[in-house]
Amino acid sequence: MFMDVKSTKTRVALLSVASNSVLVVGKLMVGLLIGSVSVISEAIHSGMDLVAALIALFAVRSSSKPPDREHPYGHGKIENISGAVEAVLILVAAVWIIHESVLKLMHREPMENALPGVLIMALSAVLNHFVSAALFKVGKATDSMALMADAWHLRTDVWTSVGVLGALAVITLGQTFFPALSLWWIDPVAAIAVALLILRASWDLSRQALYDVMDRSLPEEELEWIRAQILECKDVINVHNLRTRKAGAQRFVEFHLMVDPEMKTLDAHRITDDLNAKILSRFPCTTVTAHVEPFEADHDETTDTTQN
Repeated sequence: MFMDVKSTKTRVALLSVASNSVLVVGKLMVGLLIGSVSVISEAIHSGMDLVAALIALFAVRSSSKPPDREHPYGHGKIENISGAVEAVLILVAAVWIIHESVLKLMHREPMENALPGVLIMALSAVLNHFVSAALFKVGKATDSMALMADAWHLRTDVWTSVGVLGALAVITLGQTFFPALSLWWIDPVAAIAVALLILRASWDLSRQALYDVMDRSLPEEELEWIRAQILECKDVINVHNLRTRKAGAQRFVEFHLMVDPEMKTLDAHRITDDLNAKILSRFPCTTVTAHVEPFEADHDETTDTTQN
């Protein structure tokens, strides 16, 4: 099962590397050929996506390593660090695109033939749509932050490719039917719009990646589900010190169970085993740590002492 998950994640990460390699070369050649800053900026965007795909490939391989002496909690946070690095790369790409676009607006450079740009953008949108869909599917199924970040990169590329395609299509139609009409400015303006979308993606990715690096608690709906499973056990009087965190796809859940002081050790062990099995059935990659303690007579049984 473990090897199947690892190989599936690796295959889809390699698919992303291959598709981005093709698009970087194609967009750069076409952009230089027709002198389009929006197509060149898209080539840079795809270049950042390629670097991100390589980082994601490294992350999914490294995060799958089992715990060792130096990393007793595993290597899951490599995926979160990967997501943060990818967000920085997107930010750099967006700043470069805006810089180049402003320069082109200041120094007019008419485009002679925009049709090749339309074709390469159409190819980019279609290819990235299918690759990002595959990344989303595997990323959600394996709870992989690295693959999800890579998927969002490519999904953003779909939107920006469509935007640039539209701008180049307008220029192509203008050159054909209204040759006297000056539409050169649409290209750098479209590139700036691309950059703004990229900036938004950078912010969203960095925020999500850093949440887990800072050991943020699991989402409230997951916490409520875990709490409900614990309190449904008839031999559990109460639960407190419920603490959770996430590292890549790995979840860590800790809690203290309050039980009858007369309960046998064997029965207490059975309860923790049952709870461990329930939580793992919902969240397979989870380490559960349960501490059993006697319920104190003066403790208010109705008080919820659970902590997030």
